[in-house]
Amino acid sequence: MVDIALLEYLESYLTERRKARFQKVLAQRTKHFTVATEDVYQLHNTSAVIRSCDIFGIQEVNVIEERNVKRIDREIAMGSQKWVDINRFHSVKEAISKLKQEGYRIVATTPHNDDALLQDFDVTQKACFFFGTETDGVSQDVIDHADCFLKIPMVGFTESLNISVSAAIILHDVTTKLKQTEVAWQLTKEEQLEKRLDWCKKTIKSYDQIIERFQNR
Repeated sequence: MVDIALLEYLESYLTERRKARFQKVLAQRTKHFTVATEDVYQLHNTSAVIRSCDIFGIQEVNVIEERNVKRIDREIAMGSQKWVDINRFHSVKEAISKLKQEGYRIVATTPHNDDALLQDFDVTQKACFFFGTETDGVSQDVIDHADCFLKIPMVGFTESLNISVSAAIILHDVTTKLKQTEVAWQLTKEEQLEKRLDWCKKTIKSYDQIIERFQNR
């Protein structure tokens, strides 16, 4: 449970504009959808996906680093790594197991399977969209454990899109449709309080000294 007194004390150090911004952004945040990137080699691609998740209100991103361990490119992420929760995994199987326990369908994004076209995708069920490597796409492990496959319709000669572009297109489409349903897609009240506290910690300078003053009141 969030210490409301502490939260209110911390928020007293924020401007009214900043507090209003937190509330507005949190009202559009969701864990109904999440994203997983699988051993993405190009650093800027993972960073750009995180940026898209922030833009479209996806609160959690799952980064699988079985072979390629990369730091987040701060310039491309544009600070979005502060506002989005990043879960790191050392294997695809570990990530899939955790996500399935949390009730997510595993959705493999691939241009080579017509299981579900983007315009026909059922947004009412929780889903994690898996994006694979730049050269090979999603791994066989993801394909073997996927609950469905998702394809972006394309009419040109090129068979695939850059991973970050694919993520942006899919997230824009599914979040727009989700908000037109009656699904309870927003964060719970407790989750919103937790994020307000977390974002205060990441925003306020001299945070440790302020906490000490709070404890000594």
